[in-house]
Amino acid sequence: MTPAAGRALDDEFIATLMSFADTPAGLPLPPDAEHMVDALLGALERGAVRAAQRDDDGAWHAVPWVKRGILLGFRVGRLVDMSVRGTTGGALPFFDKHTYPPQPMTADNGVRIVPGGSSVRRGAYLAPGVVCMPPMYVNVGAWVGPGTMVDSHALVGSCAQVGARVHLSAAAQIGGVLEPVNAAPVVIEDDVLVGGNCGVYEGTIVRARAVLAAGVVLTRGTPVYDLVHERVYRADGDRPLEIPPSAVVVPGARQITRGWGEQQGLALQTPVIVKYRDERTDLATALEGWLR
Repeated sequence: MTPAAGRALDDEFIATLMSFADTPAGLPLPPDAEHMVDALLGALERGAVRAAQRDDDGAWHAVPWVKRGILLGFRVGRLVDMSVRGTTGGALPFFDKHTYPPQPMTADNGVRIVPGGSSVRRGAYLAPGVVCMPPMYVNVGAWVGPGTMVDSHALVGSCAQVGARVHLSAAAQIGGVLEPVNAAPVVIEDDVLVGGNCGVYEGTIVRARAVLAAGVVLTRGTPVYDLVHERVYRADGDRPLEIPPSAVVVPGARQITRGWGEQQGLALQTPVIVKYRDERTDLATALEGWLR
């Protein structure tokens, strides 16, 4: 344990960490900077602090001092050889900052990491009961709740927040939002099913029990059409795109209605809410519990 690893992340700690982060580029960082970063990463891994918080009214917002501390870790870090040596003498070459190696885990963490090339970076939190199918990746600052499955080729990006009992299906991409530090994270709330090859990016929030069918892509610039309530959901100013609770979203298309695009019969990709989750939908997703 480093000298700062066990210290409380109180107001004094935060103020000191931020003063280190304010060190102008090109000037040497204070000697204790690396220990402070190590303490922050340890707290993130324990779930004691998070890179984003949910207010009582359900609004999510970033915790800028945490994200600034993560960025400080890259400034402190030295490029080192992290290559994995094989039993036959070969190696898989990896080179990264020494502050962000793969996170060491044991069976005591209660996380299933199935053999096959998965990696969890330092500073990420995986709750007991999380299942990681190979190969998958969880980046620094991410938070993954209990009972969630991260399936093969899935990504949980930096500072993304994934709730409990979520299934991130094969090749699902949950984007990371590290900079700017006050930018809202990507959030997947409890009991959401994210289908294969889905992409959720740029601070989008998917509320509890929603279902994203395979191939749905959600970004800040994506309008989502709700056929049930006859409205359109969009990001607006500081407000991110939000998918309502229990919404069932499928890939759709919207016809271009003017100009050359109309003449060519073109359409734009547009996610569509076709229904809201009911007992029949729950029966279709019950397999998730059995898989765990």
